[in-house]
Amino acid sequence: MERGAGRILVVDDNASLRRGIALALRDRYAAVEELSDGAQAIERLDDPSRKGFDAVVTDLRLPGADGLEVLRAARKRDPSSQVLVMTAYGSVAVAVDAMREGAFDFLEKPFELEQLELRLSRALAQRGLEQEVQSLRRQRSSGESRLIGRSQALRDAIELARRVAKASSTVLVTGETGTGKELLAGLVHEASDRATGPLVKVNCAALPETLLESELFGHERGAFTGADRRRVGRFEEASGGTLFLDEVGELTPATQAKLLRVLQDQLFHRLGGAQSLRTDARIVAATNLDLPEAVRRGRFREDLFFRLDVIRIDLPPLRERPEDAVLLAEHFLKELSATRGGIEGFSRGALRRIGQYPWPGNVRELRNAVERAALMAEGPRIRSGDLALKGPSAPHGEWRPSLPPRGWSLDDLMRALVEEALLEAQYVQKDAAERLGVSRRKLNYMIARMGITHSSWRRHR
Repeated sequence: MERGAGRILVVDDNASLRRGIALALRDRYAAVEELSDGAQAIERLDDPSRKGFDAVVTDLRLPGADGLEVLRAARKRDPSSQVLVMTAYGSVAVAVDAMREGAFDFLEKPFELEQLELRLSRALAQRGLEQEVQSLRRQRSSGESRLIGRSQALRDAIELARRVAKASSTVLVTGETGTGKELLAGLVHEASDRATGPLVKVNCAALPETLLESELFGHERGAFTGADRRRVGRFEEASGGTLFLDEVGELTPATQAKLLRVLQDQLFHRLGGAQSLRTDARIVAATNLDLPEAVRRGRFREDLFFRLDVIRIDLPPLRERPEDAVLLAEHFLKELSATRGGIEGFSRGALRRIGQYPWPGNVRELRNAVERAALMAEGPRIRSGDLALKGPSAPHGEWRPSLPPRGWSLDDLMRALVEEALLEAQYVQKDAAERLGVSRRKLNYMIARMGITHSSWRRHR
């Protein structure tokens, strides 16, 4: 390890041993402090105005306070701080107790300095791994921090997610497209006892029925043309963790039946397989559809709906919480400014416009609008006109078309509506379908019939 890569505290009342250890460690680490008293060490560790230590090397028997108390103070200050304890011959049992309380290792006196340096190097490597794990956990749990807002409706949804997370019950997250259903599902997972397990996500509307079944349940070699090897499905991958089924309302009747069997028995078969496999995945499903209405119309199985709807969490649309729209806009601009800079904030008119606009595309549309405005703004602040928002600041659904003098044919009007919905949805077809109030399959048919194309779509759909 390069000199200066770690901060070390040495605590021992034997002056010659302590100074010898500190002198040897200073050849490798620039910041090495030494103390002779356990109480002094605790006071130093408890001082928030001074930097902490990456590792502490302490004797177990000390004046003022013993080494176990020093260990507890070090771990309290920084849980990833590593502690090496030194013990005299015959005190190994006490050293084992120290390890139970979180010590990294112990050294029985007398020992060679090379032994200490080797174990200290390993301890600092362990600290690096623990810090990396903590960082990854913070990143994974960022769903809560990204569910930004102060509205009571959003706070209620987050609080409910926290309360039900510890249970194993199925959760159904409902809300319009772009309201943050996936983020809330991530919060449920991270707040649960399954947080160390996998969070596996499946978009049920993104794949045709045959591929979706293979995605969910896996397949055996030879199950269908092109299945040249066994594939593990998402239910197997998510065992011990959480399986997030996004857009569950888009499942076909056949897939609904198979999902129902898994929810009832926790058993399933891979495509082409005869062996029953068990899953221990907690299900969190999400939909932007009115599932009770879909049940009434015979488009969604009632028994599956009741299996999914054990705990329901509804995320309200952004138009119902305008105070959150302003907070989100400022958050997105701060994120963009960290990488691009040049924009100081919003004008009062822009903030007023953001709070009044209905945001039919919800948080996703808001983020796109802020990013576009940050690129187009000519001054240090984003103005209302930079947001390029269409239509009046009125509740969504109050728009009425204005006809030209000679009128429009119904085909022309339909094409104009489809093209406008695609434009507003940034050519994301499922979002455009939501705006038009049709299924994604119906929109795909309309696009093909009208010959509408866009460069962002794959050449072969």
